[in-house]
Amino acid sequence: MADAPNKTPLVIVAAGGTGGHLFPAEALTVALKERGIRVELATDTRAARFAGNFPADAIIEFPAATPSGRSPLTAIKAVMTLARGFFAAFSAIRERRPAVIVGFGGYPTVPPLLAAGLLRVPIVIHEQNAVLGRANLLLSNWATLIATGFPKVGKIPKGAQKRVAHVGNPVRPAVLSAAAIPFQPLTGEGKLNLIVTGGSQGARVMSDVVPSAIELLPENLRARLSIIQQARAEDLERVRAHYARLGVEAEVESFFPDLPTCLAVAHLVIGRAGASTVAELAVIGRPAILVPLPTSLDQDQAANAAVLVRAKAASAVLQKDFTPQWLADELTRRFADPTSLQLEAEAAKTAGYPDAAERLADQVFKVARGEWSPVAVEQT
Repeated sequence: MADAPNKTPLVIVAAGGTGGHLFPAEALTVALKERGIRVELATDTRAARFAGNFPADAIIEFPAATPSGRSPLTAIKAVMTLARGFFAAFSAIRERRPAVIVGFGGYPTVPPLLAAGLLRVPIVIHEQNAVLGRANLLLSNWATLIATGFPKVGKIPKGAQKRVAHVGNPVRPAVLSAAAIPFQPLTGEGKLNLIVTGGSQGARVMSDVVPSAIELLPENLRARLSIIQQARAEDLERVRAHYARLGVEAEVESFFPDLPTCLAVAHLVIGRAGASTVAELAVIGRPAILVPLPTSLDQDQAANAAVLVRAKAASAVLQKDFTPQWLADELTRRFADPTSLQLEAEAAKTAGYPDAAERLADQVFKVARGEWSPVAVEQT
């Protein structure tokens, strides 16, 4: 720990890029601060713009980039940016000397965690997906502990498997509040509340397919729909106009700050299968139709969706098969068998870990005190 006058332990959480990384970092931060531990957020300059309400004591910004794409020049620029981020993070961590640093995946975590490794600061990485991401794979040999969101995680190196602990995916306090709202069964001629999400930035495929699928439904079923849909800013007007032409009750926005509350009132959710989406569906307990992002690295979203499918809590469909006619048929089936929605909602709860933030905080606390020891965990 640092030789600063304040002897309260300091933990640095490193997260950036998307809400999928920032949300679990936020949940851990809340859990650690409730234990009287100081927490600072290390994040890239882009994500720092969205972290204004993050409950950390301070935010450490540094440049970062993802070395992907077909252009060698772009890859070289990304590596140079990561190098600048490394030196900035090295200076900040050397000054603070935290008890432990916790990374939540994505290339923005690489500079601070590599810097921590060189400074001999204990490292914890948390993998939210059912397949170890490339940044976490790069950092796995440096980590004292690899915490996982799912019981079985693919691509963990054989030599690292004894340093794995399954804790679940931490969810924000707003999700825990939403989880207390019971599922309301669809009965009689009541409205079916349909929530359509597409990740932190929406998804074009949802704007293309869902309204067209609704148009294929018979008028009596369209009249029983209440839709909340997330769409990209450039798609908002056409999606709104489509629903207005059909006379369907719909609220379409690019961002919903109260999305957990929206999920809580849903009878059915249509969305991607990012780790945060899957974790929130499971903790809140809502049935879903999941369309994994086909371009996701290592097909991690397909692996995430498979967890809820195996639990009989969701259906998963390849994006190429996610057509208006397929979705119209699926919605018609759900209207005809409303009991299946309640059964899936109950099944989803069995796959959730509402105490994941506390479980991760327990592990981080042990690492910070030097009390954590490797435990063999079976992986696939």
